[in-house]
Amino acid sequence: MSVYSLFNRLQKPVDIAPLVVFRMLFGVMMFAGILRFWLNGWITDLYVKPRFYFNYWGFEWVHPLGNTGMHLLFLATGIAAIFIAAGFLYRAAAMIFFLSFTYIELIDATNYLNHYYFISLVSFLLIWLPANRYFAIDVKLWPHLKRNSVPLWTIGIIRLQIGIVYFFAGLAKLTPDWLLHALPMKIWLPAKSHLPVIGGLMYTSWVAYLFSWFGAVYDLFIAFFLITRKTRAIAYLFVIGFHLATALFFPGIGMFPYVMIICSFIFFSSSFQQKLLNSIGGRKSVVLYIHNTYQYPALLIKILTPVLAVYFFVQLIAPLRFLAYPGKLFWYEEGYRFSWRVMLMEKSGNTFFYVKEPSTGKVFEVNNNEFLTPLQDKMMSTQPDLILRYAHYLASVYQKRGLKNPAVYADCYVTLNGKRSQPFINSTIDLSGQHLSWQHYTWILPPNKNEK
Repeated sequence: MSVYSLFNRLQKPVDIAPLVVFRMLFGVMMFAGILRFWLNGWITDLYVKPRFYFNYWGFEWVHPLGNTGMHLLFLATGIAAIFIAAGFLYRAAAMIFFLSFTYIELIDATNYLNHYYFISLVSFLLIWLPANRYFAIDVKLWPHLKRNSVPLWTIGIIRLQIGIVYFFAGLAKLTPDWLLHALPMKIWLPAKSHLPVIGGLMYTSWVAYLFSWFGAVYDLFIAFFLITRKTRAIAYLFVIGFHLATALFFPGIGMFPYVMIICSFIFFSSSFQQKLLNSIGGRKSVVLYIHNTYQYPALLIKILTPVLAVYFFVQLIAPLRFLAYPGKLFWYEEGYRFSWRVMLMEKSGNTFFYVKEPSTGKVFEVNNNEFLTPLQDKMMSTQPDLILRYAHYLASVYQKRGLKNPAVYADCYVTLNGKRSQPFINSTIDLSGQHLSWQHYTWILPPNKNEK
């Protein structure tokens, strides 16, 4: 297929129903997630109580807004989610949701989860899509906005984004630990031995291998089965079954299974989703309108084309950036985030920091509990950039306490996928003098040769 014919195909008008249903489901799901955060007190626990926050490199200007400010920010995000679902002031609501949700997630890297990143990406895409042109309050208020069809690409880019998530999650599972040793499944599954009927199987190796191999095959191919009409229905049943099982066995993964179940619904046909809208609206007939298509203004197309081209280029390159770094990815974690690696390793560590005043030789052992929450301490102890950022913070704290040119050292031991705990950081390096960057950190000790 030539580029010209592909472009024409992507401009083909299709019924707007999948875009509308996605808008409604996404908005409702996001509101439920915000409400869940509020009711569980996580706003205070994660964004008010901590004394120190692990900023992302380049986003040091992002700070929490205090107790009242953070609750107001979450309130604004929740209201924006409702407005998205209802199609009310949609464009502004999508922008507010994207900016507020992303701001929240940039406050502290220890709160990073793949589905939070995914939500930011999808909400960014929604800003540019005419999802409020049908079955929306905006259309009730301004009838001239109503459109019954949209260019195919407006639905296709969401499907593509979901496909990217699945495919790269599958590629990430093509490792010896996952496929040949069924790790970390062999470590995790025995914790579910209390489950009725199947609990006794959780100690068997073949079940761990089944989980590992099925997960890899599922992620690699599910998007292709969803996009194919003949296999779509059965594929979606697999989506539901797979993600509900994931939620049952690994509740710590949060809302990710439900996010993927709901978002994958967009793969269903326009006729099916129009029928769904008709049932909600109380209509009996199913009518597809492939006319009155939404047309993007020429200027917006000129802006949007390079924006989306760069966007998807980054989406395809970012998960592969780990190839630019030496060593074992799961050990060094350079290029690990934003690459759709979901629950691929069991890694934990213990890190002890020491602050030394060079001029006097005085050494102070740091009590991490003075500065970090248990979650922050846990996440920091296995991620080099977080260790370095914390070391810089400690240097500034102890300098304010009167130490001259304080140096910060760390003793860190990490275990990966059940292997023996090993030294992780060169304890002779003054971390306060090391720079945060995207370059390889040479002060990370390599894993023992017999543990590779």
